[in-house]
Amino acid sequence: MTGEGDRKGIENPLSGRFGQRFDSDDIGLEHSLPSRLNRLGELKWHDCWMQQLRSEKKSSHTIRAYDVAARAFSTTSLPGEGTLVWEETSAIPVRPFHTFVDPNNGRMDAWMNSLGELKPSTINAKIAALTHLLKWLGHTIPDWIQRPSRSRSLPKTLGRRELARLRKAVSESEDPLAMPVSTLMLDTGLRISELCALDIDDIDKDDLSALVIGGKGEKDRTVLFTQSSVEVLESWEPIRERRLRDDDSGGLRAVFVSSRGRRINPRSIQKMMDRLADAADIPKSRLSPHTLRHTFATGLLERGADLVTIQRLLGHSSIATTRVYLEIGDQTLREIYHRAQRKPPVSGEPQVKDDGQIPPSELVEQKVESTVTKI
Repeated sequence: MTGEGDRKGIENPLSGRFGQRFDSDDIGLEHSLPSRLNRLGELKWHDCWMQQLRSEKKSSHTIRAYDVAARAFSTTSLPGEGTLVWEETSAIPVRPFHTFVDPNNGRMDAWMNSLGELKPSTINAKIAALTHLLKWLGHTIPDWIQRPSRSRSLPKTLGRRELARLRKAVSESEDPLAMPVSTLMLDTGLRISELCALDIDDIDKDDLSALVIGGKGEKDRTVLFTQSSVEVLESWEPIRERRLRDDDSGGLRAVFVSSRGRRINPRSIQKMMDRLADAADIPKSRLSPHTLRHTFATGLLERGADLVTIQRLLGHSSIATTRVYLEIGDQTLREIYHRAQRKPPVSGEPQVKDDGQIPPSELVEQKVESTVTKI
């Protein structure tokens, strides 16, 4: 049995400024590290956790958000610890860090109190990051860690008139990327990251489809598009080839390239959207690549597509994410209701309105009319 004098001679990474409140030998924490982590016990926790996130195929955005939350948490001081420095806390080995982050020692409370007046969605995201870290280390998440409730906001979509103005602005734009990018996004519901990563070899014009490789969560899926998208892409090809030739980047397989012959990036696409918003008299806050994705999804729903189909086309891992599109705003409900009240054309052909838009199918009109009757 180790004597008190011998114990004091053992170097403890959590002693001194890290303010260990209990001796791990006394409370049995030296044996509580999960067996799967024993081989990592003496390695730096941060390097090991980052590798774990990458092995789970978390997106770069998720890894960055988790890292930010973990940095803030691991430098949160308990009373008497003084100021904690990230360079030191990130270098703590996995085994002592397991004790350092114990959610029952008060550090989790202090960190959550520091979140202050952040939005509920931001707090939930940070708690999700810490929950992953604690579970990875083998801790049980206490019941008192409650995520704040938040009201679910409806996805931002473009109304019929806004969409018509956007199409007009796109047709008049001097940016050759405006037409192919906006058309493909409205036809496929691609995420902006997926659009930028699209290669020539991924598109099958004969099949009217494209293969999305390594989408969100590193999932592959097939997206569908229309003949009009093919025509727009064929019009874009000469411009693409000229840009690659001028920049001597003939080996680049990207579908969309910048004027410098490089693969486009999300930031440049958003800047283009801002210019289109000004030209279409649409607030910039209402026009983004994700707005076009939402517009694509709600358009499918209004025309009778089922949720499972929309889920697969959007690449959602859970149908609960897709279900948000069932929440129809008052204005959209009014527009569909008035279209449903109009008499169908005698010839049986789809009725085209003054703005050139075709109304939803009869199935959707009956669905909305039934909903309005219940209201």
